[in-house]
Amino acid sequence: MSTKAHSSCEHALHMHVCTECDLVSRVPELQRGERARCPRCGHTLAKHLHRRFSAPFAYAVAAVVLGLVSLYFPFISFESSGISKAMTLPDALLVPYRYGYGFLSYCYLIGVLVLPFAYLGIVIYLHLGAISHTPAPGGRFLTKSLRHMQPWVMSDIFVVGVLVSLVKIMSLATIGFELAFIPFCLFALLLICTMQSIDYGALFERHCGPLQPVALRAGEPGLAQRVTGCRSCGQPGVVNERGRGNCQRCGDALRARTPRSIQVTLALVVTAALLYIPSMALPVMTITSVGSSEGQTIISGVLLLLSSGDFPVALVIFFASIMVPVAKVIALLWLCRKTQQPYPSRMRARMKLYRIVEFIGRWSMIDVFVVTVLTTMVQLGQIMQIVPGKGIIAFALVVIITMIAEMQFDPRLLWDALEHKADDSAPDKDDAMVSQSALGQDFSQ
Repeated sequence: MSTKAHSSCEHALHMHVCTECDLVSRVPELQRGERARCPRCGHTLAKHLHRRFSAPFAYAVAAVVLGLVSLYFPFISFESSGISKAMTLPDALLVPYRYGYGFLSYCYLIGVLVLPFAYLGIVIYLHLGAISHTPAPGGRFLTKSLRHMQPWVMSDIFVVGVLVSLVKIMSLATIGFELAFIPFCLFALLLICTMQSIDYGALFERHCGPLQPVALRAGEPGLAQRVTGCRSCGQPGVVNERGRGNCQRCGDALRARTPRSIQVTLALVVTAALLYIPSMALPVMTITSVGSSEGQTIISGVLLLLSSGDFPVALVIFFASIMVPVAKVIALLWLCRKTQQPYPSRMRARMKLYRIVEFIGRWSMIDVFVVTVLTTMVQLGQIMQIVPGKGIIAFALVVIITMIAEMQFDPRLLWDALEHKADDSAPDKDDAMVSQSALGQDFSQ
């Protein structure tokens, strides 16, 4: 390569500090459909999606329209013994509250109604400014907010919870899908498409400016150079001797490592483990039929589905509501322990486990939404009635606390001890540049 070509290549490189393993890498200018991944842990450092501004904008506008339509019309109808009842989406907010279970109403309100519409509204606002090449007022703060909101947007989980609810009561009553059902399902699908199509790097570039050049040594950890990557916009930033600083690009607080990450994670995990006991032992709902009442726990609900032959739904509830919380608690305890036991050959496996925990945690909310839907639908007086039980509150707290615990865990701690080992497996400096051959094609758009 000639000197001129080499200089041009170097000019196109950007320095990135991986927010999951702290390795400094050189990333070239990306073409459409390409992603750059960290050569050490595989975390996505940067990406260049197709239709980076128009696609999220179109998805979000369509989702908002369908979501508003679904709020106005009936959602599901329920008929038993000649008595029928139609449920609307706002009803799922009011009925649990009347029974004194406002916490369920708040979970539904925030996760299914408020945050999804707020998320889509922010996406429309930011991408409208990006398309018009006009930085939106407050765009810096709102772009950072999108990433923090995303794990708590649960409209897709609510749809799965509705389907599970229908299977549970299909043998007891006649179920009808009303006008709002299909629009809301499409709303949830378009919401997922919106999330997947957002190019955060491009949004930050439009609303906060391009990445600022920083002189760093590729192939070495950022902590050794007193820099860290901004978890919001990806800008490498200098931290002081206490590991603190501020991002010069988006203004977010920089932390070389999350303060008291292990202690906070362990405290939250232990709390969740203690709450898991009453969540399994206490009834999550009480079913009243012809004057007789029977409490149903999560485990008894799974056994009932198995006895009635609904094996797929029983497996979904078993894994999402019983196995996943237990697996999350064990996995987080194991990861906290392994921050003190580095083994280079197993680091990739640990990162995969961390990402699995990060992905599956929110799906345990299925059972919370199942109880919410059943409580709202089955209100036929003495003929049949379902009310929430105390166990569902404990279970919802288990899910929320484990999600917060996962967010508090800093995966960079898994890699820190490797820097002190003689057989350190970190990549060579020459390998730290993410070459064009390492750029994964993005075919999701």
